[in-house]
Amino acid sequence: MITSAAAGFSVSLALIVAIGAQNAFVLRQGLRREHVAPVVVACAASDALLIAAGVAGVGSVVADRPALLAAVRFGGAAFLLCYAVLAARRALRPDALVPTDRPAASLRATVLACLAFTYLNPHVYLDTVLLVGGIAQQHEHRWVFGAGAAAASVVWFTALGAGAHRLAPLLARTAAWRVLDGAVAVVMAGVAVALLVG
Repeated sequence: MITSAAAGFSVSLALIVAIGAQNAFVLRQGLRREHVAPVVVACAASDALLIAAGVAGVGSVVADRPALLAAVRFGGAAFLLCYAVLAARRALRPDALVPTDRPAASLRATVLACLAFTYLNPHVYLDTVLLVGGIAQQHEHRWVFGAGAAAASVVWFTALGAGAHRLAPLLARTAAWRVLDGAVAVVMAGVAVALLVG
């Protein structure tokens, strides 16, 4: 059982560490020190829910519905392109890059944005429901594997949200925010294009 949990943890961690819309959002909230705990809880709980769905076998049902997969793919690509445009705008407008100069978003708006970055991104379904769920089916203790995968999500998002403030001195300069937002814009646009052509 410990082997299954460790395998789930390592597979999940390898998938979620790569920069994406969700990670970029958690990082930005951590840097701003704004509603960090609710964002971390929303991300980890969402991953746990999706992993559980995958372990339960939902992935095979979704994979058999090409129209549903196409709708998720195109909708997610549109969302990611919009976010890329917003990030590019922030990168091009130095006056918009200092997080303390902007009014804090409400908790409700922040959590809704977090959930949008999670559930409107098709990659989250590919990673959690299809991939993690599919690998879990190969383990004797598939729910233990799933628990390990969910634990990796908790560890990662907690570390990212709580540790982001350590980057604050580096990102206190406008140029650093310009680079961060520029990189996020490029990554999000790249993911969206890959979804559209893939």
